[in-house]
Amino acid sequence: MRSPPYSLSKFLVGLRSASAAVVLAIVGLAIGGGGFAATCTPKLKPTTPAGFYATKYEKTPTAAAMTAMGRVLFFDTALSASGRMSCASCHDPANAMGPANSLSVQLGGPQLQDAGNRAAPSLKYLQTSPAFTEHFFGSEGNDSEDQGPTGGLTWDGRFNQPHAQATAPLLSPVEMANADSRDVLAKLRKSPSAAQFRQTYGDHVLDAGNESLAWNGLLLALEVFQQSPAEFYPYTSKYDAMLRKQVALSASEQRGLALFNDTQRGNCATCHISVIQSGAFPQFTDYGLIALGVPRNAAIPSNANPTYFDLGLCGPLRTDLQSHPEYCGRFKTPTLRNVALKKSFFHNGVLHNLEEVIRFYSERDVHPEKFYPRKADGSVDKFNDLPAMYRGNLDSLAPFNQPNRRQPLFTEAEIADLLAFLNTLTDGFTTP
Repeated sequence: MRSPPYSLSKFLVGLRSASAAVVLAIVGLAIGGGGFAATCTPKLKPTTPAGFYATKYEKTPTAAAMTAMGRVLFFDTALSASGRMSCASCHDPANAMGPANSLSVQLGGPQLQDAGNRAAPSLKYLQTSPAFTEHFFGSEGNDSEDQGPTGGLTWDGRFNQPHAQATAPLLSPVEMANADSRDVLAKLRKSPSAAQFRQTYGDHVLDAGNESLAWNGLLLALEVFQQSPAEFYPYTSKYDAMLRKQVALSASEQRGLALFNDTQRGNCATCHISVIQSGAFPQFTDYGLIALGVPRNAAIPSNANPTYFDLGLCGPLRTDLQSHPEYCGRFKTPTLRNVALKKSFFHNGVLHNLEEVIRFYSERDVHPEKFYPRKADGSVDKFNDLPAMYRGNLDSLAPFNQPNRRQPLFTEAEIADLLAFLNTLTDGFTTP
């Protein structure tokens, strides 16, 4: 079983995502903020902070001020070329920090008419994602087993910290569509957010010549905000209440959980870990990157080009691993927390219903015609979004690759039970 490291010292060594307090501790070490530096014991200071986290601001920011600043920036539409798009446009707090609509890919650009290439994921429960590595060794189970490519942020794991990930939508021509960081800062200076930004970092942070300082401050505020537990990882689902022994799952929910965990049936928990590990509540992901061979989505404009393929870990958006054909077709395993609120699924948003997703796992290999188009000769064009040369990369664990199975994996009653269980992962549950 794949499992993420939960050691805080490992997060700091790798400059991985951490809590707001820890991020501020790192900043405090760099800028002399004694209050936060004091929260770090010697064990939590393996290296001298460098680069981004060593930025020295005119005014030492507090955790509360940076969280508040990040929240304002997260909703600030003035930072986009259209003047109508913010981070929250694709990551709506009312929809578990995911899209509020059912579009496969979101629309952005200068006129909000340009379609992206991938579905917008939720930003919740990313706080323990490890830095990307090609060779991951888990801290639970067989820790000598190389579990392969793991970690990072976004569908292809190419960013290791939220502040780095935040640059993508700000500068993407099909999202907020800024030309560069200076373009973003020019908009920030004219934005209603500017006054609060100066209060947070100092009166001169937005002055000419301080662009690097201001850019780092903008990204750091967004990162600290995204480490806010109440908004990004509250652990308030019914499943969490069950783990706290505050409530019991219904009979249907229990049956669904059993199917989810059963290594001979759903085998879902192999990638979507459902148990407490190292004292931490489950994230329902192992942070791995795997190939599922989901159908090509004709609703994505770039897919109109028959020679274009989104191959995830080996490109085209990620460029450093393009010489690794064994990685082609692999995408990040998302958390299943709040999955019942999603309106599009998989990296290309090709499915739009959770029951349909369960049926894909249940029937992909026995009734592929339900998911894939037919070729001119009438045969099913299975795995039509992954070139044949890369199909050896497809995940072969249960529930897939069972040549003797002739019937769907799940009965109708079992699908209902799985849906009941997955609904227990939605935040906002209140005990009776």
